[in-house]
Amino acid sequence: MARFHYSMQSILNIKLKMETQAKQEFGSARAALDEEEERLHNLQGRKTEYEKEAKRLLSGTLNVRAIEDNKAAILCMDEYISAQQQNVREAERKLEEARKRLADVMMERKTHETLKEKAFQQFLADEKKQEGKEVDELTSYTYGQRKKDDRSSVMI
Repeated sequence: MARFHYSMQSILNIKLKMETQAKQEFGSARAALDEEEERLHNLQGRKTEYEKEAKRLLSGTLNVRAIEDNKAAILCMDEYISAQQQNVREAERKLEEARKRLADVMMERKTHETLKEKAFQQFLADEKKQEGKEVDELTSYTYGQRKKDDRSSVMI
């Protein structure tokens, strides 16, 4: 039996490498998004602490300077949070791009694997057909030899 050789195996290997690379890029994008979301969560937590501090400063004895500093800190946190939300949106956009690239590369790889499987099935069918021909030839040869032997024994 002959060995199966897929003529586009090198292309399939490249597609597999591209898929691995796309998976790594997706993982990196996911990690970056997680990091940006964590930063946003930390900023929101700090703002909450400043807001609690503001309530504490407004009860009891009033310290105008501390209240103004606290108010400035809250406004500053709002700006940081706004900027960080933009960072999160950008990281989400990059993650979506990486997901699309990964999906495209996976589809290409699956297409080539399907082509390889079809080529292998065709190879098996061709091998079976060739084997059938060889069996027919052997049977014909054996039958012909028997007929020849039968004729020579009748002539004697």
